[in-house]
Amino acid sequence: METRECIKTRRSIRRFTDQPISDEVLIELLEAIRWAPSWANTQPWEVVVVKDQVLKEKLADCLSSNNPARKGMLEAPVVIAVCCKVGLSGYKKGEALTDKGDWYMFDGGIACQNLCLAAHDLGLGTVHVGAMDHKKVDELLGLPPDVKSLELIPVGYPAQEGKAPPRKELESFVHLNRYGTPFKVNK
Repeated sequence: METRECIKTRRSIRRFTDQPISDEVLIELLEAIRWAPSWANTQPWEVVVVKDQVLKEKLADCLSSNNPARKGMLEAPVVIAVCCKVGLSGYKKGEALTDKGDWYMFDGGIACQNLCLAAHDLGLGTVHVGAMDHKKVDELLGLPPDVKSLELIPVGYPAQEGKAPPRKELESFVHLNRYGTPFKVNK
């Protein structure tokens, strides 16, 4: 699949079949995380692959009861918890280099998107799940204090196709040279 096609056709999938994911495919997904770019190549991510159904149920309980991804967490054969070490990304000699502070959310987000695009390319579905009780998730996963959960990503073969949500037109958010100067698209 071409990169741009993969970007434009990836959808959030919240219903999965019971088809297992082979270790070879799982390794391909993990390699996508491994090759994600990060601040000064700090690679702050730590990944927990969850296959245990009881643990998936406990993780699903960390989501709000009306979270649309909750059922998918239970159906997916694998849930990938993307976590990050804090205090690495965006720092030099222990000092933050920008007013944005720790960049682990940024670098972890890139790693998560690499995972989701690779999954789509391999015929799998995913959904980004970030609205959860992170403290409880960290405890369930046994994370040390310097590692924080970022996302839970259910991964599996889609039980149904996702629909493309409407997208903003470029002119509504792209500016030329300065904010407020419209970027005109010649169609």
